[in-house]
Amino acid sequence: MNEDPGTVVVTAIGVVSPYGLGLRPMADGLLAGHCCLGPLRGVSPGFEATAAEIGCLPPLEDLRDMRPSRTDQLAILAARDAAANSGLGGRALRDAAVVMATTVSGLTELDPALVRDPLAWYRAGGLARAGSYPFSHVAEAVGECLGAHGPRFAVNVACASGAVAIALGANLLLDRAVPVALVGGSDALCPFTLSGFHALQALDAAPCRPFDRNRGGLNLGEGAAVLALETLAAARNRGAPIFAVLRGWALTNDAFHPTAPHERGRGLAECMTLAMERAGVAPDDIGYVNAHGTGTPLNDVAETRAYEGAFGKRARPVPVSSTKSYMGHCLGAAGAIEAAIAISAIRAGALYPTLRLSEPVETSSVDWLTGQPRRQPLPLAMTVSAGFGGSNAALVFGEYSE
Repeated sequence: MNEDPGTVVVTAIGVVSPYGLGLRPMADGLLAGHCCLGPLRGVSPGFEATAAEIGCLPPLEDLRDMRPSRTDQLAILAARDAAANSGLGGRALRDAAVVMATTVSGLTELDPALVRDPLAWYRAGGLARAGSYPFSHVAEAVGECLGAHGPRFAVNVACASGAVAIALGANLLLDRAVPVALVGGSDALCPFTLSGFHALQALDAAPCRPFDRNRGGLNLGEGAAVLALETLAAARNRGAPIFAVLRGWALTNDAFHPTAPHERGRGLAECMTLAMERAGVAPDDIGYVNAHGTGTPLNDVAETRAYEGAFGKRARPVPVSSTKSYMGHCLGAAGAIEAAIAISAIRAGALYPTLRLSEPVETSSVDWLTGQPRRQPLPLAMTVSAGFGGSNAALVFGEYSE
């Protein structure tokens, strides 16, 4: 691979997921077909989800006793995990940009205890924890954790946020504004989120089944992922590990409705097409798409139509699956976690199936992945994200070879 100054590579991946800390436990869990979804418990102090609310939390009990907000805690753990496997340090790290996404941020700290007994909440340290409420704070937390003193940005464009953060970080690199971009997303699960999606009648009372004709809605999860992006030349100069190449990316907006996607998925289809054009690849070159795939009736139909628009002229249907069927929807962290999943699929040569998909939405443009993981070489994979307000993001990752 040549050292084109426009080549962006991933040199670190840190993940906190329902499988635990690190990319390997998550990749192993997906390959094993292990579903983490179940009844929610202990979402925040003073709140207990009902048995009908299905989702999942990382198996990290020490999160509850740390001082920052839960969203910050998840981000810090992912950032430390990324730093541990990158070898990144010195001036490059000091000058690094931090671009972190979230939709919840410190809302977990504004829990029912504040309303029930404000004085007790204050005496228990609630005010100190609430200091990390602002959406910008997760970027501050990661920057301080890693000693990165470059520009810091917070991204909050609903469920596309994590993927948007990656695209923005790549643009900073290509503009030569920074030597490294630390990008990703973090979100904790809290009563506010659960009640909001409940009010929208978007939650499934059983483990979700994206793209199934009998789907009932989404499940919520939480987690974080932080990726380090560098130019290929810079990564080679410092002998960095290279996990994948970020071949292309694109951002669009439906400009259609505050919550509903465009019914024909036009904005998302255009986004995927633009990402492939930037990557210099054709639709037939994409070996796998990690879908947004929430499991809600409107979103799954719109996304299916978007695949028809972007991949309808392929020689063979494009393989697609939703890994939200394993761990739920991690909101602002979802796009970053799913980017890590797409990279793990490339490295393992494995296409992860959608769980519980027995009656797929009918389309001739998509090869819905079901059953066991499909083992095959995977030079290129795409991840797709969409969010309220019509935000869309598409990322194309490729394998790295000398």
